[in-house]
Amino acid sequence: MSDSSWLSEIPQLDRHQLLGIRKTLDGAYRSFSREYGDSIEAFFDPLLTFLIWFEKLLLSSPWWIVIAVLAVFAYIASRSWKLTLGVVVAFFLIGFFGMWDNTMRTMSIILISTMLAVIIGIPIGISMARSNRVQSVVTPILDIMQTMPAFVYLIPVVMLLGIGKIPGVIAVIIYAVPPVIRLTNLGIRLVDKEVLEAATAYGASPMQRLFGVQLPLAMPNIMAGINQTIMMALAMVVIASMIGVKGLGQPVLKSITNQYFTLGLMNGLAIVALAIIFDRISQSYAKRTLQNFGGQ
Repeated sequence: MSDSSWLSEIPQLDRHQLLGIRKTLDGAYRSFSREYGDSIEAFFDPLLTFLIWFEKLLLSSPWWIVIAVLAVFAYIASRSWKLTLGVVVAFFLIGFFGMWDNTMRTMSIILISTMLAVIIGIPIGISMARSNRVQSVVTPILDIMQTMPAFVYLIPVVMLLGIGKIPGVIAVIIYAVPPVIRLTNLGIRLVDKEVLEAATAYGASPMQRLFGVQLPLAMPNIMAGINQTIMMALAMVVIASMIGVKGLGQPVLKSITNQYFTLGLMNGLAIVALAIIFDRISQSYAKRTLQNFGGQ
């Protein structure tokens, strides 16, 4: 039996049935958007207010103060003068080449999106680590989220909330949250059972074991998940520029449509610089946390 004859025996929806299903689903989503769109927008108003305030704070602050604050954070997290100097040089060059404002806009989106992704993702990862049933339910959802094309996330968000900062943040969070969930789950599950048994023998409660033993030992994996979340958020920022999210993504999109090679290259390098800085700082912090825990 040939492949074509085998496929012809499979019952398939005809064109009119498929079109009817699509119209039904589209109509249901439009009705949901019209009925609850305003309520959902009102729910996100505090987040929009905070995002606008944080962006204005970064843009209105003198460049040398912003660089000084970033350098202090880098040194506190890493205790490395080389990394701190690298942060100062990178942001100085970003400002020197005229990309300061867009970099600050991108940083505001990335920092808030990453913060929300961590707030959402770590508790889900903990729940997965503590329950095989939760893991069996959440894992397929994460598989779908990670294999879905990034552009697809923009469609329902734009239909529901229009264009702007909040739809962009939501799309970035949905796209970037799976790594921190997966690696939080993995890190907690990899904690040595003998260490947990010793903590239990000393009378530690489940919450004390979680916050005093499991999370500190899982910190390198959790920080690796946060790193991946940051990288995916930075990648999504370029795509989110299509729905009005200002930042380094818009010049990259403009360079693609107008074939401005240098514009795209410079802003792309700025995104890479942000990714490297966030990666090095978070990894250094994770290593110091683990060393401190091991020395206690």
